[in-house]
Amino acid sequence: MEIRIVRGSATAPTEMASYDAALAEANVHNYNLTHVSSVIPADASVEFVDTAPDLGSIGDGLTVVEARATSADHRVSAALAWAQSEAGPGLFYEAAGEESPAESRERVEDGIAAGMDLRGWSGGGVESAVTAIEPEEGFATALVLAVYGEGRPIR
Repeated sequence: MEIRIVRGSATAPTEMASYDAALAEANVHNYNLTHVSSVIPADASVEFVDTAPDLGSIGDGLTVVEARATSADHRVSAALAWAQSEAGPGLFYEAAGEESPAESRERVEDGIAAGMDLRGWSGGGVESAVTAIEPEEGFATALVLAVYGEGRPIR
């Protein structure tokens, strides 16, 4: 399975519109998102692509791990870190809020270290993706997503 890391940030007049615009920047705005916790399957590869390619039909479901923050008053940042064990499985850790990108990155990297240690996993290094935005007018949303595989019809 391929897991793609994408990110987006945008402003808009309402909270939901800024979230939708940030999803559009990451090119996942036409899918229904199903959120999962943070475990990477052993057979998965993880790749940072910034913006998603075409992953299916409009309205398909996508499985994601999401870091997201929205504010009308303060800069927001979102960060997602990942690491995989030598045996293959791994973890994502997400952080988001009214903090600097450096603070978000530090939080996710500390979280990954703790999560890997909790499971007794060792392996490759930690990678991370961060985005941030200041509100201009209205609301600002920053997000980073891990998108699992391709879209699938919702039935």
